[in-house]
Amino acid sequence: MRAYFGDLAALASGAAHSIGPAVDKAARLVADAALSGRTTFAFGNGGSATQAQHFAAELVVRYHGDRPALPAVALGADIAILTACANDYDYSIVFSRQIEALAKAGDVAVGLTTSGGSPNVLKALEAARARGLATIFLTGEKGRAEAARWDVGIVVPSMETAHVQELHLAALHLICRFVDEERVRRG
Repeated sequence: MRAYFGDLAALASGAAHSIGPAVDKAARLVADAALSGRTTFAFGNGGSATQAQHFAAELVVRYHGDRPALPAVALGADIAILTACANDYDYSIVFSRQIEALAKAGDVAVGLTTSGGSPNVLKALEAARARGLATIFLTGEKGRAEAARWDVGIVVPSMETAHVQELHLAALHLICRFVDEERVRRG
């Protein structure tokens, strides 16, 4: 337990330097879109899917204080669409199919994959780019090379999946915090 928390503490203490600039850039993209009425689409698999849902909920409902709802959708939340697409086509397009149906230029796509190699996340980001969305990619050390392909790559410098996910959640919270602060600043 001490080793786990020690590793996490060391990773977190360096996060402002290692991922801070990318988180700031991502926060500005999400704030600009959300405060202009454009939608943020978040997606991932497994734990990353739940983090995408958590992120969308904090934008739609609230992060800290009361404010008007902001447009956000977690693409992994609709089980009927996911299973129909996986069954009728292929699991690799379960998110890109939704981007094609719902997204518009000026929206934001936030893809989470700790490995950096989830085909459905990568295809969704490609579909998002083709439709004129800003693309944000959250990953771990294994996905560092892939992160360079997107508008913003938030790369947690760890090979430990759990630690990557823990820092992804912190990054998403910081984005929400910035959006709320920016809404107040812009009046």
